[in-house]
Amino acid sequence: MSARVHRRHFITLLGGAATWPHAARAQQPAMPVIGFLGSGWPDRSADVLSPLRQGLSETGYVEGRSVAIEYRWAEDQYDRLPALAADLVRRPVVVIAAVGASAAAAAKAATTTIPIIFNMGVDPVDRGFVASLNRPGGNLTGVSNLNVGLEQKRLELMHEVIPTAMIIALLVNPTNPLAETNTSDVQAAARILGRQLHVLHASTERDFDTVFATLAQQRAGPLVISADSFFNSRSKLLGELTLRHAVPAIYEDRAFAAAGGLMTYGGRTPDMYRIAGAYTGRILKGERPADLPVQQGTRVELIINVKTAKVLGLSIPLPLLARADEVIE
Repeated sequence: MSARVHRRHFITLLGGAATWPHAARAQQPAMPVIGFLGSGWPDRSADVLSPLRQGLSETGYVEGRSVAIEYRWAEDQYDRLPALAADLVRRPVVVIAAVGASAAAAAKAATTTIPIIFNMGVDPVDRGFVASLNRPGGNLTGVSNLNVGLEQKRLELMHEVIPTAMIIALLVNPTNPLAETNTSDVQAAARILGRQLHVLHASTERDFDTVFATLAQQRAGPLVISADSFFNSRSKLLGELTLRHAVPAIYEDRAFAAAGGLMTYGGRTPDMYRIAGAYTGRILKGERPADLPVQQGTRVELIINVKTAKVLGLSIPLPLLARADEVIE
């Protein structure tokens, strides 16, 4: 064989070898992609994403290694959720993790085939998301923490602390699709107690100044803050504001009481997000949402900040203190 032939043969082999890594990469299975749909902000959602990722890791999936996540955030603008959900469907993703009832509703409207794992604070059967808790049917399942359904109980707790208050204020986000329903439920509870409910609205941080100015003008008594992702992302700020303006208030998120809010009453949401993450991983492994029963939060925590109570000149009833899961001193 001539030198020219040897050289041509060597170049052919070398060129073939250079293509081996590319061929090997092409044969590797593509990393599955999860779609994440939330109504909040990415920089305010560590308390959501951390347990969600933990649940994924429990089923063997680690973001960036064995699974990719496409994030879509509505940034407190609920009307953006349908377009964001449609964008994830076009991506396409293999499963959608939807945080909140509004996000789940947008995802449900966008697809009947892609599995959807939700985490919501409403009854998913009553709202038509699933056929039943044990047998969801369709392409949705997930976790219900029932935080929204606890707002009447929050009003009753504030009544226990300040039984002489004839006016109770309720803060709601008017852009939340559930705002009207939640308000009606709390109004019914207030009527049972023989109390007047004064409804205040806030959908931006600028609205908080108006809210607390109105509370002072109206001389309203205790404040119940409605469950909402916008308020969740500002739990610490709301706790600080209620303390600064000397307003006895209750919310669902522990961060609210830790920052100076009087009380919180709600489900352990980190546990719920972890379960939702684990369900998402199980879908990736081949299980069907129709076969995964909806998980319900069974533990509700009452947290009382007695330091704030002293500042406000309030005496927390001993039976209520005895029921508290945590007392902040």
